[in-house]
Amino acid sequence: MALKLLGKVFAVAALTIAASTGAQAAFTLDSRFTDTDGDLTADTPTDPAMQIDPDTLIFAYTPVEDPAVYAKVWDGFLKHMEEVTGKKVQFFPVQSNAAQLEAMRAGRLHIAGFNTGSNPIAVACAGFKSFAMMAREDDSFGYEMEIITYPGSGIEKVEDIKGKKLAFTSETSNSGFKAPSALLASEFGMKAGQDFEAVFSGKHDNSILGVANKDYPAAAIANSVLNRMILRDVIKSDQVSTIYKSQTFPTTGYGVVYNLKPELQEKIKSAFFSYDWEGSALQEEFSKSGEAKFIPITFKKHWEVIRKIDAANDVSYDCQ
Repeated sequence: MALKLLGKVFAVAALTIAASTGAQAAFTLDSRFTDTDGDLTADTPTDPAMQIDPDTLIFAYTPVEDPAVYAKVWDGFLKHMEEVTGKKVQFFPVQSNAAQLEAMRAGRLHIAGFNTGSNPIAVACAGFKSFAMMAREDDSFGYEMEIITYPGSGIEKVEDIKGKKLAFTSETSNSGFKAPSALLASEFGMKAGQDFEAVFSGKHDNSILGVANKDYPAAAIANSVLNRMILRDVIKSDQVSTIYKSQTFPTTGYGVVYNLKPELQEKIKSAFFSYDWEGSALQEEFSKSGEAKFIPITFKKHWEVIRKIDAANDVSYDCQ
């Protein structure tokens, strides 16, 4: 994997995530991209020869849970996209954030839902242009990072994690790594390798199952994933307990690779916003976390808090 997170990820002196009055978090695109309109995402090339118009569009959903489950969940939506775009659309079951990022960077992925924490590196290094997010009927959106444990673990509060293991998901995950790293340091003065042992599970469902099965004493996870797993009876609610809940963060951002032909990008956007959720597999699955439709978003506005978390964690990206 060529994309690397750089920085002293636990060295946080002070953090004001919610309503920071400090300077805008530094964010730059890879040198191969331009951003003439200042929206913090790569411009679509103006030269038609540099634009792509593939016969088959490849779509990937963020690898937070079993890809086989989500291939079925997204099937009806992708058929709708085929009708709107006139293209064949194929589901790509990625196994990791790194694989998803590299696929778009290498030109093998055209449409994607990147998780909250992966959005900045996808934008900076892979030319990702996000435009949609799932929301509730009233247009509200988001999820919280929770630190969970299991009953009888001996962990009643965050400070009890000291000297024990804490499971993260991956370094590109917001709720699975970036946010808890910053919050543990700023609110509790706790750092990995010094106050607790960090282990990585790879995905949110792995962390949740690990705690429920008592393989991990504690884990930092997205509660949207936890809620869906409980409602699907993957785990029982009494197998885990929450000892910390964060502010609300934006959810998975959906978008396209920057060099698709502009008219094709518009058709893809239309497919997202014209999709009828009623009675769909998408509704059945995502209503478990309260979502009911797609709403338009921008990376510049909606991911500002995530860029601030990256800045607080002293994170930068090596796109080489």
